Amino acid sequence: MKYKTGINKNQLNFAPMCLDDFIQADHICRIISAFTSQLDTVALGYKYAECKNTGCPPYDPRMMLDLYLYGYLHHVRSSRRLQAETHRNVEVMWLMDGLKPDDKTISNFRKDNAKALRKTFRAFTKLCHELGLYGGKTVAIDGTKIRAGNSRKNNHNRTTVQRELARIDKRISEYMTALEEADAQEEDEAAPTSAEIRCALLKLNERKVKFEGLDARLETEREISTVDPDSRLMRQGGDGRALDVCYNVQTVVDDKHKLIVDFDVITRADDKGNLENMTALAMDAMETDAVTALADKGYYDGEDIVRCEQNGVTCLVAKPSAGGAKHSEGFTREDFNYESESDCYVCPLKNKLRFMRMQVRSDNKEYRIYANYAACAKCPDRDKRCTKSKYRQILRLSYQDTLDIVDERTRNNKQLYRKRQEIVEHPFGTIKSVWGFRQFLCRTQPKVTSETALSCMAYNLRRIVSIFRGNGGDILAAFG
Repeated sequence: MKYKTGINKNQLNFAPMCLDDFIQADHICRIISAFTSQLDTVALGYKYAECKNTGCPPYDPRMMLDLYLYGYLHHVRSSRRLQAETHRNVEVMWLMDGLKPDDKTISNFRKDNAKALRKTFRAFTKLCHELGLYGGKTVAIDGTKIRAGNSRKNNHNRTTVQRELARIDKRISEYMTALEEADAQEEDEAAPTSAEIRCALLKLNERKVKFEGLDARLETEREISTVDPDSRLMRQGGDGRALDVCYNVQTVVDDKHKLIVDFDVITRADDKGNLENMTALAMDAMETDAVTALADKGYYDGEDIVRCEQNGVTCLVAKPSAGGAKHSEGFTREDFNYESESDCYVCPLKNKLRFMRMQVRSDNKEYRIYANYAACAKCPDRDKRCTKSKYRQILRLSYQDTLDIVDERTRNNKQLYRKRQEIVEHPFGTIKSVWGFRQFLCRTQPKVTSETALSCMAYNLRRIVSIFRGNGGDILAAFG
């Protein structure tokens, strides 16, 4: 029995064929092209959106965006690899009309259009909203750390710089001693020559000057990354590395189809203070005045939560546990129960601590101070179990009533709150674990933001294709 035989490579084929014959009617390339073809590149601010009458004609920004969206959907982000795709991939040839830009041109498109790519993501979000793909009622917010193009050895703080300066001084001292010995006696073939020692000293002094400059900058800066100046040292979770130089990518995801509503790239390691910003972005994108926001304890910031509640956001945020170990016999803050009707705290010995005054503390937050001087003066357990001061004071934030409502709401809606992880972790799992997007290729915050915009657009596009195909809808008609 013979093997199956294919087409003879040397045989001429006279059948009329074109690139369009290789692309199926519902292919992802046609969907990408349908989306980009309706973009107003001039309004979005793309470079070369308007052609001049002189010089070499530029590439159409829509076509370059097609190339990048296809690349991010197929785990190809490098400009050199994208260039290779234009030579060998029929699908890319269809998208590019057979054009083959060089890798520098491809790279410059992403670099030069950082703001335009951010606006394009929002235009895509608006299209999703018009198609009814967002529920607009419940969103989940979370952040993830993605490594920057800056190694740990190129990230410096005061401790590491001073340690390196001490090491350099020690090496210089050792080389100076070796230089004196080499000048005083006949050079040994095994030992370094005077010229080699002087060369090493020159390099060490150059390195010392560099680190002295870093040390001077660190008087006003907390840390310095020399390759990607905007990146910062952060603690990662579940990635096998305790600390790395990263960016913190914040996303807000709608619960209906797990589609990303908006994102932000920040240089702070913690998530505190980002709840208001992310919910505001979501409400603006989905054109709604009220939304329920689910967030983990990293977003628990009193002032931020209060502002969200005032803006129409119903917050469900886990409260962090109180730090420190409880003494077996001592009274902690939790042992004092607050009675809202009488506006007082009741201590474990049933004494009432009433409101005394308002006070702004060192953290610039305003507190209500509660105390009972007379009861504390006669209390037999004051020194043993309560406080070493003359009396016990309880501090209550001026907006604690709102936080109490949020805490009770979170406790009473555990079933809804449990959905937070499955909503917001879906994009992270796809982009990082499935697509392998664990490190940025670009440097500086604006360019990193453009990379994030492309990855979020690619994720949403893939989800929309799955949604329409699952429902039997015509996505090309919807995008047209």
